Amino acid sequence: MRNKLYPLFAALLLSVLMPVKAQDIQQNNLFPRVKFVTEHGEMVVELDRMRAPLTVDNFLRYVVAGDYNNTLFHRVVEDFVVQGGGYKADDSPLRTRDPVVNESGNGLTNQFATIAMARERNPHSASSQFYFNVKDNDSLNPSSRRWGYAVFGRVVENDALLHELASVETHTDPDTQADDVPVQPLRLIRVQLLPRE
Repeated sequence: MRNKLYPLFAALLLSVLMPVKAQDIQQNNLFPRVKFVTEHGEMVVELDRMRAPLTVDNFLRYVVAGDYNNTLFHRVVEDFVVQGGGYKADDSPLRTRDPVVNESGNGLTNQFATIAMARERNPHSASSQFYFNVKDNDSLNPSSRRWGYAVFGRVVENDALLHELASVETHTDPDTQADDVPVQPLRLIRVQLLPRE
């Protein structure tokens, strides 16, 4: 009897622990799309749940909870990456969920206009931070000797916006000593999950 009840109990427990439900993140949609609205324009990103299911679900939980709204692109390296998902517009750290398993071996590569998960040295430390590749960044791909950075989607509308975002003036922040910080805050107004077509 206990074995028969366990799956039901587990499903009930997950529904309580996960404030964002499966239908909210279009879990039956292999290629959900999200719109990034910035002060410099908008772009649409198509996510690839077929290749990166854990990463896409993780990212969409932040999206539908509104966690990325009114945040900053806090790291910009011209001709490399534009990174966000770490700080609110007031510079306070974004509240994060548990890290996601690294899916960098999924066949998607860090090419121009792809979106991938930022992480620390630990390969399975990605949580909320993401970046856009502003060029083909082969050095971020996995190899037989190292983990890479998990790509989970691509800009499908207005990838020219990436060049504009990547061209802003940056400096070393005098308070945090962090490098590659935009001189003028580079705000991400919102990220929204688009209705399924």
